Amino acid sequence: MTELPKTFDPAAIETRWYQHWEANGLFRPDRPGAEPFTIVNPPPNVTGSLHVGHALDNTLQDIVVRYERLRGKDALWVVGTDHAGIATQMVVERQLNAAGQKRTDFSRDDFVAKVWEWKAESGGAITSQLRRLGCSMDWANERFTMDEGFSKAVIKVFVELHQRGLLYRDKRLVNWDPHFRSAISDLEVETKETQGGFWRFRYPLADGVTLADGSDHIVVATTRPETMLADMAIAVHPDDARYQAVIGKEILQPITGRRFKVVADEHADPELGSGAVKITPGHDFNDFEVGKRAGMKAADMLNMFDADANVVQTADGLIPDRFLGLHRFKKDGVDGAREIVVAEMKALGLLVPHVTKNKEGEEVAADFEPRTIQTPYGDRSGVVIEPWLTDQWYVDAGKLAVAPMQAVRDGRIEIVPKSWEKTFFNWMENIQPWCVSRQLWWGHQIPAWFDDEGNAYVAETEEEAQSQAGNKKLVRDPDVLDTWFSSALWPFGTMGWPEQSETLSRHYPNDLLISGFDILFFWDARMAMQGMEFMGDVPWKKLYLHGLVRAADGQKMSKSKGNVVDPLGLIDKFGADALRFFMAAMESQGRDVKMDEKRVEGYRNFATKLWNAARFLQANGVTASTSREAPHAALPVNRWIIAETVATVQAIDTAMAELRFDAGANAIYHFVWDQYCDWYIELTKGSMDDETKAVAGWAFDQILVMLHPFMPFITEELWQLTGQRAQELIVAEWPVALYEVDTDAQGEIDWLIRLVSAIRTARTELNVPPGAKLRMVVRDASETTRGRLDRQGAALARLGRIESLAFGEDVAGGAAQIVVDEATFILPLEGVIDIAAEKTRLEKALTAAAKERDSLGGRLSNPAFVEKAKPEAVAKAREDHAEKTAEAERLKAALDRLG
Repeated sequence: MTELPKTFDPAAIETRWYQHWEANGLFRPDRPGAEPFTIVNPPPNVTGSLHVGHALDNTLQDIVVRYERLRGKDALWVVGTDHAGIATQMVVERQLNAAGQKRTDFSRDDFVAKVWEWKAESGGAITSQLRRLGCSMDWANERFTMDEGFSKAVIKVFVELHQRGLLYRDKRLVNWDPHFRSAISDLEVETKETQGGFWRFRYPLADGVTLADGSDHIVVATTRPETMLADMAIAVHPDDARYQAVIGKEILQPITGRRFKVVADEHADPELGSGAVKITPGHDFNDFEVGKRAGMKAADMLNMFDADANVVQTADGLIPDRFLGLHRFKKDGVDGAREIVVAEMKALGLLVPHVTKNKEGEEVAADFEPRTIQTPYGDRSGVVIEPWLTDQWYVDAGKLAVAPMQAVRDGRIEIVPKSWEKTFFNWMENIQPWCVSRQLWWGHQIPAWFDDEGNAYVAETEEEAQSQAGNKKLVRDPDVLDTWFSSALWPFGTMGWPEQSETLSRHYPNDLLISGFDILFFWDARMAMQGMEFMGDVPWKKLYLHGLVRAADGQKMSKSKGNVVDPLGLIDKFGADALRFFMAAMESQGRDVKMDEKRVEGYRNFATKLWNAARFLQANGVTASTSREAPHAALPVNRWIIAETVATVQAIDTAMAELRFDAGANAIYHFVWDQYCDWYIELTKGSMDDETKAVAGWAFDQILVMLHPFMPFITEELWQLTGQRAQELIVAEWPVALYEVDTDAQGEIDWLIRLVSAIRTARTELNVPPGAKLRMVVRDASETTRGRLDRQGAALARLGRIESLAFGEDVAGGAAQIVVDEATFILPLEGVIDIAAEKTRLEKALTAAAKERDSLGGRLSNPAFVEKAKPEAVAKAREDHAEKTAEAERLKAALDRLG
């Protein structure tokens, strides 16, 4: 047995143990006959680096996998990375730009070859960072969404969905990123508040038609005047009396003179502005739906921008030449379509100015009303997203959603916390067609070929497509698939599908998926759709959704706010074990985690306490246990710690079954810190006989096993250094949670702890000098208490600093009185402290605490403060009020003890 170093140094052990585990295949020990347990990681972007969200997500997964491995299961944690279409292409394009090159300088094949080169050189950063966190993943079978086998699965799914009528090509609106010249997913759109405006324009009614008030025009308001060149209708509410007479009548586009109709649609809000809305179905998602309800076909809707968001001629050919080629916004000092449209409407006298009054009360006119606008931006490009009408490939998500919804309803998929079910159903029941094509070069190229007439031939190979097309010349679709399309196959594509492998049959469906709630729809729901469609079964039996990691003040972390926390920096400072334990202890179902470096530091101190306990045991001749079963014990203190150990095993088992990570972490934390280190070691100091050594060693071994899923590095190190072991801790056996509890011994030690704690509290509150030994007089003690005092007298004297004990004597002068169960324990203080001065001190402190408590209580009972003050100020007042209330109660109790 190696002597433990005096100090615990995480950095010295973490890399060494991780390399040992991985090199010896201990993340996936050979257990062919064991019960399988399977979990897949949400594949991080190959361009990514570890952030606090990854740290939380992967810590929780690792806790589960290590726990199930210790329980003897064939625990498989599938690991891999996502090819991250846009993100990766952007990284490589930036490298080219830095060298004075651009993507279009290369052929598509040559550019893709450069991306593969980048991946080989720089694409593994996050996998090494996951190792630093301690993730015990099956690295020997690491997957990548663009590897050969997985790509085969992706192509097969696309083709089969098309053959089943669940995938088709359609003209619809998409989120278009003009920088990347590609459609992007909703997840890649970031909505920001920007300073914009409402422009109000008059649209002339055609053919002499007028409103009921005689007006020959309708006023509409818009935040996007540039799109009016592609207007196709004006919508009014069907019940709006002002416009009843003109519904179905024609109105003129003011600049082009194009004629279109006034339509009735509930999208128009009579209470908002004029109650009339211009409808541009080719550039607004709401307008697109209004257009469809009005009978417009997508093929007939007007699109006035090209892929760069420059003005192009629409299908009707009526956009004036002077607008063609203009960017949608002002660019490089040149007015764009927006500025020109506003100027022309103003020149035509059709702009309704926004009139306000200045400080002098004079009316001031402006072209628009300033408004804060919720504006969509590409999260990577940083440019405004354009709703754009284009031909794309779509999956019929509505049909695919039916089976997963039924699986949740009948319990085949359990969502934890259950509160997320409502959100899941709300989204799935209203799901829209899923756009799966992207205009990129990096990714899975869509297996579709077009002939000269635009007919598409979908097949797994070009030869098969050519066979379908006959002698027609074919050109392959240049687009690639949405990254989420491929990652939706993760639970079965990573296991060899479409080949029917043993791994697939053994580990599908997976047992559990852990993910952030923010990808419930983008990834989780789509995995459920594809898994049930192609495997005929749920992808996982349980879905656990955790919250976000926020800054200490509750704000969302962002680079712009400067409140982003680097988990690798925390690992450098406090060790991976401390960060992992923080994540587990703070993960309470349904709540976000507030980052708190002080708490991380506290868990580093917890690791140090465990280390020091091991050193104490080693110094007292305690060695590793030779059995999972508890040793025979006669002493109450030993029977007590055995019972507490077993209770902790049971608490962790319950917590893990319910995925209550905080409950599991807190159970082992309080057992180690309070029961074992603070009480058991204190109670057995100086009396380490053979029985106690055996029990102490056994209980400490159980601690190492129970704590291992949460803190793998320190526990493995201590496991090896505290005795001769047959195997590494990572593949040891989970403790036995069966023991016939000795309730008498448990009750006796609990009584002793309560008594010593009360004595220590009284000594502290009454300023008794730490070194002073006190007499104790006991009144009204039962036979049970007398027996306990007889057996535990030595421990009580040592821990409570009691020099003598007597029963039923009168006490003259001031004394502290403590009641535990039926007995009163009196500590005479005459000559130990200045009782009168102590009473004065306590009364003065009580008065001050009560005054502050009442003042804070008054503020909190004032509705004006609670409703108008900042939330953080109200929270601080409540915290202070609770603190002062507790302080006053403590001081009152101390005064009462003095009599």
